[in-house]
Amino acid sequence: MAKAQQQEKVGFRTRLKQIGMVFSFTAKRDKWFVPLVFAATALPLALTVVAVIAWGWPWAPIGVMVALLGVLIVLNLRSNAALMNEAEGKPGAAAQILQTMRGNWRVRPAISSTTQFDMVHLVIGRPGVILLGEGNPQRVRVLIGQEKRRLAKVIGSAPLYDYVIGNGEGELPLRKMRMTLVRLSRERNLTGKDINALDRRLTALSARPQLPKGAIPKNLRPPKGAFRAMRGIRR
Repeated sequence: MAKAQQQEKVGFRTRLKQIGMVFSFTAKRDKWFVPLVFAATALPLALTVVAVIAWGWPWAPIGVMVALLGVLIVLNLRSNAALMNEAEGKPGAAAQILQTMRGNWRVRPAISSTTQFDMVHLVIGRPGVILLGEGNPQRVRVLIGQEKRRLAKVIGSAPLYDYVIGNGEGELPLRKMRMTLVRLSRERNLTGKDINALDRRLTALSARPQLPKGAIPKNLRPPKGAFRAMRGIRR
């Protein structure tokens, strides 16, 4: 059985530094962020002052905790929106978001791509196998079709889903990708053991050398008589 990878412990100071970076990132890109943070802080504290005057100091810690919770909620919602605005339209944005998702997701970015920055990402999770393509829709659908035929050899009965990231008809907007996968994860078609086994099979498939199609180039052909000489050595 494969051992689960343990996440590195993050210290309190490091966590505060990360929150500060997210706060700064969001404040620069969202003009409503700071006013909402102020409202989320001022309203609970004002109610806390009233509660302390009416019923005493035991209400003070509760009010502070509610204010901090409000700030964190606003930070989470607005930072996600700012991140989506920043990432939308950039190559590889879907893969970056996938790699930050919580849960037992195995992400393989750009398992297939073109020189025009079209790419297909592979995701393994509780729902099954998911292919996510981003780039030109027509070229991406061709890549997805090729990957579906290749994966059909090794995934067995595991469900296979595919999406094209975009804002056109029949496409999945980048903003809705995370929520779509979260909802899809409620379909627990695979166990943790199944995910590990499938991950190993797909790793082996990726490591298998792919022979180029067509005639072998002259500069890569063995010298004349090489095969006859090898047969003589084996004898």
